[in-house]
Amino acid sequence: MFVLLFLLTGSIVMPLKALVLNVLSLTAAFGAMVWIFQDGHLGALGTTPTGTLVANIPVLLFCIAFGLSMDYEVFLVSRIREFWLASGKTRADNDESVARGIAYTGRIITAAALIMSISFAALMAAEVAVMKLFGLGLTLAILVDATLVRMVLVPAFMHVMGQWIWWAPRWMVAVHRRLGFSDGDPHTRSRTGSNELKPSGRCPRA
Repeated sequence: MFVLLFLLTGSIVMPLKALVLNVLSLTAAFGAMVWIFQDGHLGALGTTPTGTLVANIPVLLFCIAFGLSMDYEVFLVSRIREFWLASGKTRADNDESVARGIAYTGRIITAAALIMSISFAALMAAEVAVMKLFGLGLTLAILVDATLVRMVLVPAFMHVMGQWIWWAPRWMVAVHRRLGFSDGDPHTRSRTGSNELKPSGRCPRA
């Protein structure tokens, strides 16, 4: 996943940011699962707390929630990158690209997360403890990722980093120019700006 995000963005900071924030949303879900089902708070949602979690549930939850989180990340970042490539690549342009990217994708990401959350929350109506655990974990992971992480922490982090969010070493810049890819029609991008990210191995000047 790190390699794919690098090939999309041409940055090594962006994939690292995505991995850290995705793990953050999963950590929130795991914490809630332990607090409710393992420690027995909130009446364990009608189940009998045993002091442990079913071993395979965290693994399944990680695979599904991480995949959905990365899907939202790619959808958001690819849009932000389109605006960044068509800009003057200053710090102000980075902030504007982030704002415009969120404005274009925010409603879609929120609606998709809401649909998935409702679907997974329905599993909590089951009388089987494993299904309740699975449903709660996925619901919380998706809601936290689509709201707190994707709409708050991602733009805040990108604002703090400025142009450095698009940084990569010189040799990785060469790799991206040769193997990198981007979504959209290259003919359309050529009318609005370069379709290649061309960092110089150092942060662009403001």
